[in-house]
Amino acid sequence: MMDLNFALLTPEIIMAVLSLGLLVIGLLIPPGERKGMFPLTVFALLGTLAYTFYDFFYGERAAFLQGMYMHDQFAVYFKILFLIAALLVVLSSKGYVSTLPVHRGEFYPLIMAAALGMMLMAGASDLITMYIGLELMTITFFILVGYRVNDGKASEAAIKYLVLASASSAILLYGISLIYGLTGSTQMFMIAQALGTDVSPATVLATVFLLAGFGFKISLIPFHLWAPDIYEGAPIPITAFLAVASKAAGFAALIRFYLLMMYSQSFAQTGQTLLLVLAAITMIVGNLIAIPQTNIKRMLAYSSIAQAGYMLIGVIAVATPSVSTFIGGIKAVLFYAMIYVFANMGAFTVATHVEQAQGSSEIKDFAGLAKRSPLAAVVMTASVLSLAGIPPLAGFVGKFYLFSAVMDQGYVWIAYVGFVMSMISVYYYLGVVKAMFRTEGEGLPDIPVHGSSKFTMVFTLIITLALGIYPTPLAQMAIAAATSLVK
Repeated sequence: MMDLNFALLTPEIIMAVLSLGLLVIGLLIPPGERKGMFPLTVFALLGTLAYTFYDFFYGERAAFLQGMYMHDQFAVYFKILFLIAALLVVLSSKGYVSTLPVHRGEFYPLIMAAALGMMLMAGASDLITMYIGLELMTITFFILVGYRVNDGKASEAAIKYLVLASASSAILLYGISLIYGLTGSTQMFMIAQALGTDVSPATVLATVFLLAGFGFKISLIPFHLWAPDIYEGAPIPITAFLAVASKAAGFAALIRFYLLMMYSQSFAQTGQTLLLVLAAITMIVGNLIAIPQTNIKRMLAYSSIAQAGYMLIGVIAVATPSVSTFIGGIKAVLFYAMIYVFANMGAFTVATHVEQAQGSSEIKDFAGLAKRSPLAAVVMTASVLSLAGIPPLAGFVGKFYLFSAVMDQGYVWIAYVGFVMSMISVYYYLGVVKAMFRTEGEGLPDIPVHGSSKFTMVFTLIITLALGIYPTPLAQMAIAAATSLVK
């Protein structure tokens, strides 16, 4: 008899009901009265987040539908991450959304639907279940990227994303079909047991196709070409959500898949070699191409590509017989993914604020921001320096965990590559800081921060500083989530 304990899916059911309910409410409310959608969405996300925190510490741990879907602390940790990212996007986008030429009631429900897809990816231990979550997230982003229907760049970005995401989905499905042909199953644990220790050409090919599909979602080099154009053309709150939450969802699926594949030595050997090469290339190319960028969204796009390379270092540390080293690698990825949410959302909130005030997202438009909007300048500075890994900010602790984990595994050279690239990233991050503090913003207006955008900036700043000085609470949560994968 199948185990149909729907209580295990409580966060997902809540998000599905809330997103559909808010969509209906948005259709029923007259256009001039849709400002009420913002508080409804905020309270809905806060309530779901509070329940998910409770679920992390006190919830039941079990499998749903005979192992097709897992409800463990690893999945719940990522659900917390997705909900925090969605909440920060909603808070930072209030003023921006009201200026969109088409301000319909579905903007916020679509964000919640995308978060639901991410949740499904985090808990999936079956390739088809994972793919369903991925497509729910991706199709929702098609709509959100092209939400500004009268904007040529947004429409171009949406079409590019549609074409490239469809191609990547086809590649991923082909890899899944090869796996099914080899093993007769789509459940990851059964696949790993069936593959055994033999390395066959079909196994290698399936590994390559699956990693290519994952690589597109987390924008690894050379699967990154979609990111800069889509990030630049999309509404900037959606760019933030893409850069933060969708990348984390890709890593959640990749980690669970890669962990279970460790039971198969054929996948372990092939996959680890590919990941080492991808991590090195991604860190190097992402950082080098970010240097000449003049648009803040394109610069942050290439920065996010490089950040994916850093996080991939932690995944490499999974392929180890040592449980302690394995937990250290996963803990590092989970910790870094969470602090990346706050640092990146701080930077994008400031970028949203500047673009809304000045109608442009060029780095030159940040000139004199220290005088025109001191809070925004401080938040942007702390955010980019955290992304660069400068102490005492949270990014330094995150990179320390990542590099330590992979060095314990014996791959010292990849840690050196990450360290050097982190130092190079300081150059282009400080270019933004220089524009804000050293360049005069003559003729540019003051842009004071108010309302939910101010709260978002202050909150991300506090968390980025606090986790850099005292990372223990988040580190303990990350350890608990990593440990739940090996119980």
